[in-house]
Amino acid sequence: MKRTALRSLLVLGVLAVGLPARGDDPALRERARAALRKAVEFYRTNVSTQGGYHFAYAEDLSYGRSEMSDGPSKVEVQRDGTPLVGMAYLDAYEATRDGYYLEAAREVARALVRGQYCSGGWDYFIEFDSQKRGQYPYRADGRCSESPPARPDRRTTLDDNITQAAVRLLMRVDRDLEFKDAQIHEAALCALDSLIKAQYPNGAWPQRYSRFPDPSSFPVKPASYPESWSRTWPGSDYQSHYTFNDDSIIDMIDAMLEAARIYSEPRYLASAEKGGDFILLAQMPEPQPGWAQQYDRDMHPAWARRFEPPSITGGESQSVMKGLLLLFRETGKRKYLEPLPRALAYYRRSLLPDADSPSEIRHRACPTGTPCLARFAELKTNRPLYITKGTRVTALDQGTTTVDGYELSYSDASVITHYSVLVSGAALAGIEQEYRELQTAEPGSLKRPDRLHGLSPWSLRRSPAGSAPTVDRGAVANLELRIRAVIDAMDTRGAWVEEGSIGKANRLVSVFAAKEMVVTLAGKALPMRENDTLEVFAGAEPPKQRIIRTRTFAENIGALSAYLAPAQ
Repeated sequence: MKRTALRSLLVLGVLAVGLPARGDDPALRERARAALRKAVEFYRTNVSTQGGYHFAYAEDLSYGRSEMSDGPSKVEVQRDGTPLVGMAYLDAYEATRDGYYLEAAREVARALVRGQYCSGGWDYFIEFDSQKRGQYPYRADGRCSESPPARPDRRTTLDDNITQAAVRLLMRVDRDLEFKDAQIHEAALCALDSLIKAQYPNGAWPQRYSRFPDPSSFPVKPASYPESWSRTWPGSDYQSHYTFNDDSIIDMIDAMLEAARIYSEPRYLASAEKGGDFILLAQMPEPQPGWAQQYDRDMHPAWARRFEPPSITGGESQSVMKGLLLLFRETGKRKYLEPLPRALAYYRRSLLPDADSPSEIRHRACPTGTPCLARFAELKTNRPLYITKGTRVTALDQGTTTVDGYELSYSDASVITHYSVLVSGAALAGIEQEYRELQTAEPGSLKRPDRLHGLSPWSLRRSPAGSAPTVDRGAVANLELRIRAVIDAMDTRGAWVEEGSIGKANRLVSVFAAKEMVVTLAGKALPMRENDTLEVFAGAEPPKQRIIRTRTFAENIGALSAYLAPAQ
């Protein structure tokens, strides 16, 4: 198991089942309390850009970078950026009740308020440069009355848990501030109301939007197979499709469930249940009673990007099934359990047979002994589909060009590596176990704690239904070891620095080699192996090789907070 994954499981395990993580060593607790404050002060004071954050920074903080943005005037909203830090601050506040951490979380929420679009949600990043903000339809800048909007392509994005995570953070900060911060409260309610308007009549959501759908254009119908489908990517716009990809709809459903709790508002619960009803509609008929990554308005599995063909997915379908279990837990409605026996039976029989000589991608996605599923199963035949590897060239301000590859294949011998075409099926056993436990569970034991943690709390492993939390002294001891390691790894500033390449803002060219290639430099030939990446930067200074990673910061703050939390 990767070190970062182990850290995450340790922290999330303590938080999820309510273990009394409090240690018996007063000196260690005092060191942990001081380390928590020092780390948050460093990130809040020295790393933050007006309350927002990038994925990673150079060790000297001279440069910050994320997947979709870089530089001093932008911050990232998705995944390992701004919402993750805000939630870490809230964990620290919950553990210590020190108002300093709540004020830090308020700053993050205020940054999100400044990045909220007129359509109610958020895109991948927020621009703070006053000279550039006019290119974006930010509500805070009073641009929502413009017609047409400044940039119609600037859309609320549900991809990668962007808007869902942002609104979750706003709601949680709003609650802890007792709904007294007018800016945060209004922005949270605006986002939720807009997301209800963006929900299709059948209960689905698009991947992204700038305008609300016309209900007459989206008839409610069950999923079905198309008579035929193109084997080559048509290049069509997929952003309005009904989208499970990257768990966008499941994250939306759970965000609405949490909103219903925080605000005691029935409309939010109704929206979540409507999303659940879409899951029921979207289950494919036999012979493949699973789910697709995305559907067109005819409820046929559809193309998205050139490496996401119409198919039945072995990846997002596992999240869909977890979402159904969650909906039953939160509503008690048994209709959300009804699809699971058929789906589980289908995915069990779709597990790939063991391979004597597994491919590179098979070994990486499904280590020996791990049940394995194709991410894409061909419609009706159920044959695994793969996408062949291609050479990609990215040039400054010119976007990315694919030179070759990206064709459908039945072989996993030479396939793309930037996107998982094989996924682990290890979660299937847990899904089936939870399904069986819920059949006889007492209704009062089903719901989650009032306070939720993390970007996607629906994905955390739960205690068996009806069982009381138990004290795992071994886990507490392991947490104490982890806390000592966290404190010892901190530098004098309060930062955790690790090896890694952040790149540079002035990258001119990047080339990913899908096969062996040769680069010439000053007349000398240099080999490039398959999967190597060549990067060319302007200037003489090489990229930094030691970085400060926001994900590591959030994990360590989570561990310290779990250790300092009062005993249950």
